[in-house]
Amino acid sequence: MRLALITMLVLLAGCRSVGYYAHVSHGQMALLAARKPIDKVIDDPKTPDKVRKRLVTARDARRFASDQLDLPANRSYTYYVQLDRPWVAYNVFATPELSVDPVVHCFPFAGCVSYRGYFRRELADREAARQQALGYDVSIGDVPAYSTLGWFADPLLSSMLGWDDDDLVGTIFHELAHQKIYVKNDSSFNESYASFVEQEGVREWHAAKGLVAPDPKGDMLSRSFTQQVLALRDGLKAMYAMPMTDEVKRVAKAEAFEVFRGQYLAWRANEAGGDHRYDRWMAQPMNNAKLLPFGLYDQWTGAFATLFDNSGRQWPAFFTAVATLAKLPPDKRTRELKALQPL
Repeated sequence: MRLALITMLVLLAGCRSVGYYAHVSHGQMALLAARKPIDKVIDDPKTPDKVRKRLVTARDARRFASDQLDLPANRSYTYYVQLDRPWVAYNVFATPELSVDPVVHCFPFAGCVSYRGYFRRELADREAARQQALGYDVSIGDVPAYSTLGWFADPLLSSMLGWDDDDLVGTIFHELAHQKIYVKNDSSFNESYASFVEQEGVREWHAAKGLVAPDPKGDMLSRSFTQQVLALRDGLKAMYAMPMTDEVKRVAKAEAFEVFRGQYLAWRANEAGGDHRYDRWMAQPMNNAKLLPFGLYDQWTGAFATLFDNSGRQWPAFFTAVATLAKLPPDKRTRELKALQPL
């Protein structure tokens, strides 16, 4: 599963201490200082052929995004940064021990989100330990890419090059979609909208390049696995609300996670056809916080697909319609999305 992406604007706006502000400011400035124009990296004879090939694909996708998808024509993803670590950042998620509701962090510009981001793993570990000492369930997510929502020229990162072409191209489309439209305090709207742009953009990329249509297997497995995790989360939420003692709830919580592990093995062997892509995630300790990122990316993708069809499958008209939705009060926006959602 791809974890929820962090936004540097969130980090910068949400500083609660001088130390945190210094950390995220230094991390962002270090990335900006390390940027190199992609064209120069491609032309550099010292650049490994594998990296050069990926950068050429990314450069083509960046041009396609603005020329064909009506996404922002700015300097984002025209630079490259070779990181000194496998991930650019780390998100710390937390929930109460007997709740699936996140510990929320709110920021002036980007609104409220269910995580706190760090550029250094040791600082993320320290924050996780602090939250655990308060009695919270905690999970740390590795972050391969992030968006500053257009406040800076976001670079392509070496942590993104391990993906296949569709994921690399799609992430560029996804992040540029965030730069075009973003709604405070509505992560499901933002991520579902950007995920639809990513999915449809990759489909059009394949058609324009004469490539075979994207294999739907990965998306189907992702949806199926996500549905199971969401069912687990809903079950835990209902159980936590029952009139039982905390000790009984703790036992029921542990049992629910063990049952889920058994269900996963059966699903992997049958519906997933032996696919092991989620084994690493399943092998890690289970808790409430680990379930938080699921559902953000696809809750309303069907609604945005309908909106795209209603817009004549024309990107400018689609983005105008999305912007109209974005301006609605939260309750009305949700009603409109429900009405657009396929049955």
